[in-house]
Amino acid sequence: MKRATTLKENYEFRRVYNKGKSGVSPFLVVYARPNRGARSRLGVTVSAKLGHAVARNRVRRRLREIYRLAQPRLKQGYDVVLVARGRAMRCSYQELEQAFARCCERLKLWREDV
Repeated sequence: MKRATTLKENYEFRRVYNKGKSGVSPFLVVYARPNRGARSRLGVTVSAKLGHAVARNRVRRRLREIYRLAQPRLKQGYDVVLVARGRAMRCSYQELEQAFARCCERLKLWREDV
């Protein structure tokens, strides 16, 4: 993903946490907040409590790929933060993908025209 399409700064994450809406599943939490830009930006959080670096990075890569593949169906102009929960370490890719889709549905992030 390009640098311009990701959230990097702490204040950006805090703004989404405090002022955005959230969708919860057993595997992850999705926070979303409209931004003023035409592009959506993604931030991914995986706590160090969940395991060692290799396992955390695997979950991070999976979440980024799920988001990348879903991007054509998602509304543009949102800051999205994906927070992995403990069960995300042991679930399959398909379970994670379904959980993301359900959360996006609850948050009304899917485009109507697709």
